[in-house]
Formats: sequence, C-alpha cells, structure tokens
Amino acid sequence: MDWVKIIHILCVMGWMTSIFAVPRAIIYWKRDYALKGEFGPLGDLTYRLYRFSAGLAVIAVITGLWLAWDWGFPVWVLVKIAAVTLLAAHYVWTGVLVARAKQGMFRESDLYLRIFNEISVFGAIFILWLVVVKPF
Repeated sequence: MDWVKIIHILCVMGWMTSIFAVPRAIIYWKRDYALKGEFGPLGDLTYRLYRFSAGLAVIAVITGLWLAWDWGFPVWVLVKIAAVTLLAAHYVWTGVLVARAKQGMFRESDLYLRIFNEISVFGAIFILWLVVVKPF
C-alpha cells in the first residue's frame, strides 16, 4: 500500500502544479496573443502542461479511491473526496479556458483569472488540512 500512497502523492503534486500554474499562464498567454495575434510557444506550453497533468489527475483520483477503499471510507475521506471533486471541477473549467484560448478567445479578465487561480489554493489548503488533521 505504500507504493500506492507514493504514486498518489507524486501525481497529486504534478496535478496541483498545473492547477496553480495554468490559470496564471493564461494571463501571460493572453498578453502574448494581444501582442502577436497568433498562437505562440507560451500558448503551446500552457496547453501541453494542462494536457499532461490531466493524466496525472486521473492517476491521482484512481490511487486516492484505492486508498479510500482500503481505509474503509472514513468520514474525513468522504469530505476529502467532495473537496477533490470541487477542485476537479475547477480543473475542468480551466480546460475550458485553455480550449478557448487556443482558439484566440480570451473572455476573462486578468483579475478574474487571478481570483480563479487563488480559489484553488484555498481548496488545496482545505484538503491538506483534512489529510493531516483527520478531523472526522
């Protein structure tokens, strides 16, 4: 079971990197697109980071559910699953923003993207609190 935990933590770290970095990268991609009027290397890097981390997210969820099953789904894990579901919804919306950006559509303001980015930080802190404290 230790290997499952190791794989889970590693994939969560990679997924969280994308959750934190991609919304911020969209801001810079938007600025770059405004200057050049085309899809450049920054956009390509942002798109590839999002796509790569999607695989990590799948592995993180599978290994997380495996661990939850092994532990018998205590209450703190059920709350964690709910919080991860919200974070996954945030990630899916990020994918929508990336897909729009790839088409040259940047509807959201820089301020929106910054706030959107920070929401994920609070979600991650809550999830970490659940895992460390196990309050329920």
